[in-house]
Amino acid sequence: MSVTESLRTALGAIATNRLRSVLTMLGVIIGVGSVITMIGIAEGSKRQAMEQLDALGRNLILVFPQRSFGGVAQASDEAQSLRQSDVELIRRAVPTAANVSGEVRLRAQVKYGNRNERTMVTGGEPEIQYIRNIKLKEGRFFTAAENEAADKVCVLGYDIYDRLFEGGSALGATIRLNNQDFQVIGVAAFKGGQGFMNPDDAVFVPIRTSLGRLQRRDTLSGIAVRAVDSSTMAYTLQQVQSTLARVRRSASGEELFRAFNQGELIETAEGQARVFGLLLAGIAGVSLVVGGIGIMNIMLVSVKERTREVGLRKAVGATQDAILSQFLLESIVLCLLGGLIGIAVGVGGVKLIAGFIGVPPVVVASGVVLAFGFAALVGIVFGLYPAYLASKLQPIEALREE
Repeated sequence: MSVTESLRTALGAIATNRLRSVLTMLGVIIGVGSVITMIGIAEGSKRQAMEQLDALGRNLILVFPQRSFGGVAQASDEAQSLRQSDVELIRRAVPTAANVSGEVRLRAQVKYGNRNERTMVTGGEPEIQYIRNIKLKEGRFFTAAENEAADKVCVLGYDIYDRLFEGGSALGATIRLNNQDFQVIGVAAFKGGQGFMNPDDAVFVPIRTSLGRLQRRDTLSGIAVRAVDSSTMAYTLQQVQSTLARVRRSASGEELFRAFNQGELIETAEGQARVFGLLLAGIAGVSLVVGGIGIMNIMLVSVKERTREVGLRKAVGATQDAILSQFLLESIVLCLLGGLIGIAVGVGGVKLIAGFIGVPPVVVASGVVLAFGFAALVGIVFGLYPAYLASKLQPIEALREE
């Protein structure tokens, strides 16, 4: 019997028992769909994390003040450990620092007309636009001259602009920040950030304006540095740390700052996404194995039910290989059909769950191939034993079977 005839016989057996075939494929459908969905959700979560990190800035190195209590370092804006002089020192001493800016952050009330919102105000130098990768929807960023003069001008993040102006024109408007009038000179493009340092929910002002008019202090919330390119980030971080360590140490020798680069955050996010994806794929893989066990059980029942058929075919000349290939192909076809349906279920599952939890829906091609290939493997592995039993049946004993 040729492979084509074996395949035709297998398809006929599947078509004859439609309900049982669908129930048999159910485990494979769930398994394949789960693998595709879980890998897609993990990849979507990873991409979202990368986009959020990119929204904070590119090739970014951040320095935060910290102080120590009982040997335990604690980050604090009140640590009194970073000043504008440190920004100038980094500019002079670190040649791979393309841009450097001090940052001052505070929560503030912002008012326009009858609208009153609470948001983050970030004071920085004009270079903060490039460090934080701020693109403008309209208007311009503040200049070095406006920073030197401590002018009361500002650039609105997209979310706070939308809440205050509801999509209308903001350029030239006067808003109140902590009961002081500021002129809007620009609106940032939407970034899609989240959390405490969400650039969309922020108002950017010159750092001298923030230090002299809004807070009246001489210490910084942090220092932001943009490396020349990604290949110099590790070196730039080391140079920033060694430069600041010379001037920012406590009496006991402890560093009064903490510095880290964006690459560390990216590596952490990628590592977490990788572990998360493997865990989810492993759980989904168990579903495929369970589905394979179900297929083996059904195939064993099928062999039992069709014993007389096998005996009759052997009596008229069918070989062991023909019987083996017939039942094995039936198992493989069931798994492949289940795999195809599972792919459709998985793609739909990715879109549904991603929309529900708020991550980008990503269908990973390698995940689809992996799941489908594993489904075919399940068909071979779990169909081989029933097919082997069928091929070993003796014609006389099989024909006697009731």
